[in-house]
Amino acid sequence: MVKEESAMQKSRSFHFRKMFDLSPNRQTSNLAHEMGNGREAIDEIMRNEGSILLVAQQIGAVLDNIGAEAASGTSKQDKPVTDMDLIKEKFAKLLLGEDMSGGGKGVSSALALSNAITNLAASVFGEQEKLEPMSADRKARWKKETDWLLSVTDYIVELVPSQQKAKDGSNMEIMVTQQRRDLLMNIPALRKLDVMLLGTLDNFRNEQEFKYVSKHADDSEKGVQRNDKWWLPTVKVPQNGLSEESRQFLQKQKEAVNQVLKASMAINAQILSDMDIPDNYIESLPKNGRSSLGDSIYRSITVDFFDPLQFLSTMDLSTEHKVLDLKNRIEASIVIWKRKMNHKDGKSSWGSAVSLEKRELFEERAETILLLLKQQFPGIPQSSLEISKIQFNRDVGLAVLESYSRVLETLANTVMSRIQDVLYADSLAQDPSIAMSTRSPTLGTLTSTGEEQEKLSSSTNTPTSMTLSDFMGWNLEPADTEIKRSRSTTNLESED
Repeated sequence: MVKEESAMQKSRSFHFRKMFDLSPNRQTSNLAHEMGNGREAIDEIMRNEGSILLVAQQIGAVLDNIGAEAASGTSKQDKPVTDMDLIKEKFAKLLLGEDMSGGGKGVSSALALSNAITNLAASVFGEQEKLEPMSADRKARWKKETDWLLSVTDYIVELVPSQQKAKDGSNMEIMVTQQRRDLLMNIPALRKLDVMLLGTLDNFRNEQEFKYVSKHADDSEKGVQRNDKWWLPTVKVPQNGLSEESRQFLQKQKEAVNQVLKASMAINAQILSDMDIPDNYIESLPKNGRSSLGDSIYRSITVDFFDPLQFLSTMDLSTEHKVLDLKNRIEASIVIWKRKMNHKDGKSSWGSAVSLEKRELFEERAETILLLLKQQFPGIPQSSLEISKIQFNRDVGLAVLESYSRVLETLANTVMSRIQDVLYADSLAQDPSIAMSTRSPTLGTLTSTGEEQEKLSSSTNTPTSMTLSDFMGWNLEPADTEIKRSRSTTNLESED
């Protein structure tokens, strides 16, 4: 039994060695022995020798390449990433809806594109801690990748009538495709605002009279900074303040950024208003404005005589959370009142016994408050209504316009804040008695005529903030103001 197993083992070893024996002469002799000495045997031998040599050469080439890569320390992952690779990655994520598993559980194309633009801006601009030009690499990346993402809008079209001349000279009307009207108007405008904003940062390329000092520097070397910006580097100006030329330069840049801010805010507000209100947001609302606002706020809005600045001066807007909470309440009440007006003649539970004129007046007052909040706090986070609209929006064109205008608005607000930091440091250098409030500015300060704001305004020769008329582009005369006030004094009835 042992002898038989030993014989079988030797036989297997022999066949195994025979399989991997690449010696041409030995294989030639074996084939010749098995097939005889005829013409067919010779042809088969030559074919086998050629295939064996070819395989050996291919294996050797592969081993040589692996050895060369190992010696140089390079691999596929170390190769430079090309623009084509980036395009593939970005649009693959868009097609997958940010679901890398490919299971079809991703977000909509509109939301994926909106997130892509938002994330790009966050990675390129970041905090923008200083007034300085963007680096060439960051600027090139921003321009290149925004062009990629905005290229989607080139294929969002609508049919419009056009005149075409026939061969016989007669004119005929045909329908042709054209980029959708809202995109045709707003995309070029946003691109222009983009160029203006980056150009403003480029204007700080030359050496300025002010400089930035790290927040970790010694107290003797530190400059000044507003109390609510403790994480930013401090601003240091000359002992006697900035020169008049430098101050005028800053004022000019501030006005340019202010124009970008107002335009981007207006476009963003319009786009958000064009988005449908999701059903789940409507279902979460109470049935009347009093429940949304609360008794105190509701009574303040529905009084006989209403002054929005006086109203906001009584509100606690000391923290971002409180401002956002008021904004959420106001927006919810506006939606409720609009739905009540739309369903007034119907049998819906949204109907109301209050007259249409009074309801419109309530809504107008609430929208005025909302505009003032957006004006004074442009960097405030998105409200519940805005988040819900963006999340459930399915219109790709609106998603692009909203996200692009929003990132430009955010950047403009940041640059404006940095300019105000320098102007504040300049005002303190000229008059150290000026002291800003330790809490965040509120709209109540608009009605205040305190000496501190007068000194700051006169020292910088700039207005403390935009007025509502400036923001909306209104030019109200005293007569118009009296008309508004007389309308506000109309007797109102409380909501049921």
